Amino acid sequence: MTAQKGNNYGIDKTDLKILEILMQDAKKPFTEVAKKVFVSQGTIHVRMNKMQQAGIVEKTTLKINYGKLGFDITAFIGIYLEKSALYEQVLAKLKQIPEITNIHYTTGNYSMFVKIHCRDTNHLKEVLHDKMQQVEGIERTETMISLEESLDRSVMLSQ
Repeated sequence: MTAQKGNNYGIDKTDLKILEILMQDAKKPFTEVAKKVFVSQGTIHVRMNKMQQAGIVEKTTLKINYGKLGFDITAFIGIYLEKSALYEQVLAKLKQIPEITNIHYTTGNYSMFVKIHCRDTNHLKEVLHDKMQQVEGIERTETMISLEESLDRSVMLSQ
């Protein structure tokens, strides 16, 4: 398997194993990753740098449990645009709404699909009515409240 982007860095099985280990725990020290992959810590460091330069690894992030921080509502919102040509304009406005954590440009019924986190239903109503539905170019929205996240995982790369 070879994935190429940027400087045409070719991915091999060692790279895939490194990525799978770090996708499970991005804080895992390179020394531990090296032991599991049977290479040196320096090799892990060099390969990670090359994958970052190639754009394969974009960033590392924390996974936050929003519920434990008082954001008890996770919702998905399908957005219908007045015209698809307004996508960039609407995207710029939606990026300014702090409760929105993901934005996707989609095919199908919706032009855009977003994920938001709110404290409660009143906060959700405020975000929808006072922020999102005031964005010029949005025709209407459909909201789906998540009752439970049953799965959140990375794609297994070495299938």
